[in-house]
Amino acid sequence: MLQAQPPAGGHPEPRPLAAHGPGAQGKEGGTMMLTVPAPPQAQPQLPQQSPQAPQAPAPQPPQQQPVGANWQAGNVGYVSPIPVRPTHLGHALAAEWTKIRSVRSTIWTLGVMVVLIVGIGLLTATAMSGHTVSPRIGFGFFSVMLGTLCIIPLGVLVISSEYGTGLIRTTMTVCPSRARVLAAKSIVFFLLAFVITTLATTVVSLAMAGMVGGREPTISEWLRCTVGAGLYVSMLGLLAMAVGSLLRHSAGAISAMFGVVLLPMLLAVFMLGASSLQWLAKGLITYSVPNSLATLYGIPFLGTDGGPEGWTPLWILTGVAAVALAAAFAVQERRDV
Repeated sequence: MLQAQPPAGGHPEPRPLAAHGPGAQGKEGGTMMLTVPAPPQAQPQLPQQSPQAPQAPAPQPPQQQPVGANWQAGNVGYVSPIPVRPTHLGHALAAEWTKIRSVRSTIWTLGVMVVLIVGIGLLTATAMSGHTVSPRIGFGFFSVMLGTLCIIPLGVLVISSEYGTGLIRTTMTVCPSRARVLAAKSIVFFLLAFVITTLATTVVSLAMAGMVGGREPTISEWLRCTVGAGLYVSMLGLLAMAVGSLLRHSAGAISAMFGVVLLPMLLAVFMLGASSLQWLAKGLITYSVPNSLATLYGIPFLGTDGGPEGWTPLWILTGVAAVALAAAFAVQERRDV
């Protein structure tokens, strides 16, 4: 009897079947038995694993954005760690004071002005000692006149230097209010020039009063020769600053101001020879800057024949400076930096 080999895999043995027909007789028992293997049982299928679903990424801690980016994004919930205070004119004044006292041109210009006013004033008082003049402190005018040649360049450089170097852009970025910037520059420069000039003229007036003989000056004369001269020189410097703001060029503004101060007097000298132009020459001399200073000191060039007297030259210059400053404010608001 033939038996089929069991298939691998440990299945149960096949069942025997009888075979009929010719040749089916065997030697033993006359019957040949065939063994048919049982159909293989189905393999138990393991459960298929479903494809792994994409796992959600682990939550990352929120990245802290830089303060600048958060501020630029305009997030409502952002709170600046730096205390924010509204700016005002006091901040602009502090900034302009830091500028004007930290540059070398201010120290040199004011230093030269003080040396000229005090030095030449003392030399004049020494040369006139023992003489009798009226008024006794009137000849301090010569030293103050030379001092104005220093205050004009300083007034121009207060604002034109920033345009020349391009730092005016930084100034306007920090303080977008252009009127506030110009007002702060005007106030700081005017007060500085007034204090320095008044102190210098007071020293000269005291020296002239102590060394020169003559009539005792009145209170009005004392005020005009000290406070009045300081106000006049400071107002002239303020006019120079307004011209510098309008022209935005240092050399051009300084040249224009020197022309305003010196040119009328020079033209009048040439016009005095022509009889038809004497009226114009007298007008130029009467309202020129040197004669206005001399009028404050009580010694006008052409006397008091129809010209300004007392404090009038100061009020005239104040009006001119006010007009120039108003123009500078208007142009500053309309013109780009």
